[in-house]
Amino acid sequence: MATILVVDDELDVVRMVARTLEARGHTVEVARDGEAALVLIARQAPDLLLVDANLPRIDGAAVGRRVRAEPATRALPIVLMSAAYVSLTEAASEGGADELVMKPFVRETLIRNVERLLAQRPAKPPP
Repeated sequence: MATILVVDDELDVVRMVARTLEARGHTVEVARDGEAALVLIARQAPDLLLVDANLPRIDGAAVGRRVRAEPATRALPIVLMSAAYVSLTEAASEGGADELVMKPFVRETLIRNVERLLAQRPAKPPP
């Protein structure tokens, strides 16, 4: 299926999201802060980025802006997770998010958003 990078500093959230996505056949990589996420993305871009808005070191919006600034990752689908009210318009303009999931979230909503964005992404060229 797809490789999804989950970026959150809350271990319970990471575990729940990883179990949910792995049960759907996806490979999950984890970063606990924005800086670590950017290192992983530079090394090997995932198929989708699921990032918390409030992160240590570099916040989720800044991660999204940096991802969108790089030609190699500009089209990477980004789902922003937030416990604070944020509109999708705000998330998209500030952090380049394609989708917003409010915490606490319903697993089915998370799955639906992830699967929709993965289905819309351009096919990767063969290695």
